[in-house]
Amino acid sequence: MKNFLLYVLATIVGIILASLIFFFIMLATFSVMVASGDKSASVGKNSVLVLKSGMSIPDRTDPNPFAGFDIINMTVTQVPGLNDILRNIDKAAKDENIKGILIETGIMPTGWATTEEIRNALKKFREKSGKFVISYTDYVLPQEGYYLSTAADKIYLNPSSTLDFKGLSGEIMFYKNALEKLGVEVQVTRHGKFKGAMEPYILDRLSAENREQIKDYVGSIWDHTVSEIAESRGMTTEQLNKLADNLAGYNADGAFTSELVDGLIYRDQMIDTLKILSGLTTDDKIAMVPMAKYTKVPDPDKVLTTKTRVAVIYASGTITMGKGNDYNIGGDRYAEVIRKERKDSTVKAIVLRVNSPGGNAIASDIMWRELEMAAKVKPVVISMGNYAASGGYFISAPGTKIYADPNTISGSIGVFGLIPNTGKLMEQKLGINTETVNTNQNSDFPSIFRPMNVYEKQVMQENIEKIYSDFVGKVSAGRKMTYDSVDSIAQGRVWSGTSALRLGLVDTIGGLNEAVKGAAALAGISTYSIRELPVVEDPYMKLLNQLSREIKLSLLKKELGESFRFYKELSEIRELSGIQARLPYFIEIN
Repeated sequence: MKNFLLYVLATIVGIILASLIFFFIMLATFSVMVASGDKSASVGKNSVLVLKSGMSIPDRTDPNPFAGFDIINMTVTQVPGLNDILRNIDKAAKDENIKGILIETGIMPTGWATTEEIRNALKKFREKSGKFVISYTDYVLPQEGYYLSTAADKIYLNPSSTLDFKGLSGEIMFYKNALEKLGVEVQVTRHGKFKGAMEPYILDRLSAENREQIKDYVGSIWDHTVSEIAESRGMTTEQLNKLADNLAGYNADGAFTSELVDGLIYRDQMIDTLKILSGLTTDDKIAMVPMAKYTKVPDPDKVLTTKTRVAVIYASGTITMGKGNDYNIGGDRYAEVIRKERKDSTVKAIVLRVNSPGGNAIASDIMWRELEMAAKVKPVVISMGNYAASGGYFISAPGTKIYADPNTISGSIGVFGLIPNTGKLMEQKLGINTETVNTNQNSDFPSIFRPMNVYEKQVMQENIEKIYSDFVGKVSAGRKMTYDSVDSIAQGRVWSGTSALRLGLVDTIGGLNEAVKGAAALAGISTYSIRELPVVEDPYMKLLNQLSREIKLSLLKKELGESFRFYKELSEIRELSGIQARLPYFIEIN
């Protein structure tokens, strides 16, 4: 009884402490939001705008204050999106108080297309304003960060740091053996010899076709990157490839002697350099302005009008059925947003920013329909980010004009069906077996508890062929190409933005800003405001929803114990059930 009371008391104390911690976190965050809110900010003279790269930069700034919450240091730092970074760089070029930009690099990948857009904006900043751009790294300068840094006047490293310059590689993880151990059989139907999305589930190594396409688009991205670096650094591509082969930048001294960087200095020396470039002495103070703060500085050139608008719709993440959430593309939700903008007479053009590897084929088709109808009454311009492949390309096909970055991963025009057979997992690992009573021969099709029979596989394949044919036909109509010409570059094959332009899958090379300006030009308007969509969920409601999900998962973990990992694996596989228009595998280019 004594132990029982102690356990009860400990539980009550734990609940109270957790509640207090949660309360203070909410209070602190609320205070930050009230203090900052939407109030405008200002910067003093001789300021330097700080761009922190080497972090996950979304296409659109997340207003959720908890997105940048550091539980270790109990601080909240908002991570600006690409939209605000591009606007801030353009605004800083005209701001007399901003003397230059400092790039502070980190180690997390941003995405090659996103990096390219920011790099181009920095180059334009230097040309337009004549102001300086300096890059500095304390720790490791990754290849993406180095590519961005080559837009700067000077690149400096900490004497103890490392420059990672070695060429690109694409790594694919295979799950076949792990799934077999779990007792899961993945049943796949597909169209397209390059549709490798299911290969990680049915093979333990790359197919020849898959290896060919990866080598092609990774090589295309590297060739473009090296060409741009060579121009910025006054070197040849042959020199750079030799330095990459020799890992010349693996230590700071090697990076400096190879002329990949301009100097090896410590942070205090870097700050003194910024002061001198800003027209100050080393004894003066210099203001370092974060991007998040500078976003609140009013832009004198910002247009405020409700009569002529360009709607910018951000479609980021996997394409899913239903409403989805703020981190994926719910077919029904986005169709509703597109429909509303089509009917709004003040919206003269629509820009769809696509950053998606694809997903559910039906959800993609629902959005395609709305975009096609919108394109009949006003310009619909597509801006492709890091990924606009498979379902991401499907929804791009009806665009009036398509912009892509040279490093965009695009194409992958193909579909596949994936139905897991978890019978062995349920019976042998979890001790669960099922019995089914049908009124007809295939009443339980598709079932995840048994293998498909021959007829069911035939039905699935016929459906795959129909959807593939529909996909190619819609691309053919949207791009004004013949069916056979689209089919010859489809088959699930992935292309870089450079190759996609050559093949006619995109119209021009350009980023988000160019797409918005292009949309306005097509609409015949010179003065317009921008409406960014979808409307983001209230951050506090989002937090409550996240907490609700975490509580559910905690209860499942407690109930299932060690078997929770099987539940998690099964849930992830079930997310892929049905016919998918998805980028082949999840690839990270390093």
